[in-house]
Amino acid sequence: MVDLFQYLPNYYDNIREVQELISAEEEEIGLLQNDIDELLEQFHIDTATWGLSYWEGICGIPVDESKPIDHRRSVIKSKLRGIGTVTVELVKNVAEAYYNGQVEVTEQPSIYTVKIQFVSKLGVPLNLADIQNALREIIPAHLAINFEFSYLLIRDIHNAMTLSQLQATTLDKFAGGA
Repeated sequence: MVDLFQYLPNYYDNIREVQELISAEEEEIGLLQNDIDELLEQFHIDTATWGLSYWEGICGIPVDESKPIDHRRSVIKSKLRGIGTVTVELVKNVAEAYYNGQVEVTEQPSIYTVKIQFVSKLGVPLNLADIQNALREIIPAHLAINFEFSYLLIRDIHNAMTLSQLQATTLDKFAGGA
């Protein structure tokens, strides 16, 4: 909070009306500072909340406020990263922006395909449709996109895992660990 009394001469210190006036102004200035700070947060995707709809408009993304904020942020980041020449690194960056995990991208030019493998988490990502849409927008139309997902198979459990290893693996992978 701002201390406006420091800007006034000392003879105002004992005048009740001035004290009340300055106290009210300090409160309003404090609220104004909070509003300014909140507004500045909207200029950065990682801190934006109500400003995400403006980012989505800039990127040409339909606004869907029912989606979680993290998903909306990842769509915006992906859209912004997806500008430029399409490279394996660009496809990887876009996919990882949505997935929030590690992705491997492999070009298969002989069969006109790009393989996207989700490696750091088990199962299908919750926002797979968003990932597919973003990648379809940046990958040339003549290339197919194949998605591969990691799963914990029964043979892996029987061949090499104890119960404690199984618990550690599933907790790490489903919780988003490596």
